[in-house]
Amino acid sequence: MEGLRKPTELIVVVITLLTYGCPLQAIVHAFGLDERTVASWRDRAGQHCQILHQAVVEQATLDLVHVQADEIRVKGRKMIAWMGLAMMVSTRLWLAGAISLSRDTCLADRLLRQVRACCQAVRPVLICTDGWAAYPGSIRRAFREKVKRTVGRGRSALVAWPEILIGTVIKHTKKRRVVEITRRMAQGTLERAQALLTQSKGGSVLNTAFIERLNATFRERLAPLARRCRYAAHRLETLETGMYLLGCVYNFCVAHDELSSSRHFGSPTTPAMAAGLTDRIWSITDVLWFQVAPPLWVEPKRRRRRRLDFTAVRKRSSAPPAHLRPLLRLRKGALHAVTG
Repeated sequence: MEGLRKPTELIVVVITLLTYGCPLQAIVHAFGLDERTVASWRDRAGQHCQILHQAVVEQATLDLVHVQADEIRVKGRKMIAWMGLAMMVSTRLWLAGAISLSRDTCLADRLLRQVRACCQAVRPVLICTDGWAAYPGSIRRAFREKVKRTVGRGRSALVAWPEILIGTVIKHTKKRRVVEITRRMAQGTLERAQALLTQSKGGSVLNTAFIERLNATFRERLAPLARRCRYAAHRLETLETGMYLLGCVYNFCVAHDELSSSRHFGSPTTPAMAAGLTDRIWSITDVLWFQVAPPLWVEPKRRRRRRLDFTAVRKRSSAPPAHLRPLLRLRKGALHAVTG
């Protein structure tokens, strides 16, 4: 809110409409604002929500148990982008998001590194994905620890976590209808995966239903993600700030229907409340006014000057180099040229 001249109530109303899928052009016509002003508010709120997500969710060290990851194809103005999303199944908490112009290994690596930041170290985790071949390698690279195997100098070895299970769900379609589903374990045993599925209440078989439902929520509430619309994004920054804004509102401000039912908590509950990150439902104002503590101050290293050898300095001063010696000297009241 720093430096903004409009009333705070108006800014909160505009941000609320943006998080529920209202197109930017409709807000401009309804409130008589400039399009660049609304876009600036959205980007500011998204950057603030990114800081909030990194400070609260990524520092929580959760026992994830069951994670699902998937990516959304986003059609923008003169570009095709990919948005990777990951969630914790037992609490429906949105964990991570990454955006890239290409669907490559870097996108999967960035997404899984964020998931790793939220997770307790060396805990059993089942990760269910679609058939994209980049996921298993990215999961193995993200979930490993440095172990010193030799005494003395030398590098530490990167050792993978012992109980990382990777489930792959591939859907075969014909005429836009699913005709067959192939389920297999890319790493780990099916019996152990079934135990983690039961523990997280994530179904009886390997699936990606929960992340697909989250994808539908993002497409519904983020206007640039809607299919066949006229509100396509021009820049990747627009998608990234909108993703963090919607993700934080989804985690902290929206009561989840399934979590609020009698089978789970029996009262209005948000994903952040289910994960133990907060004890109440936040408002949009709470999200926008959340203050993140600055990092601890670390005293900078003082660089000492090298000690000079005064003996060498005296020698140099007594015998200056040739280009610094005078060319003329005064002898008996007359100037004489120096020859040597």
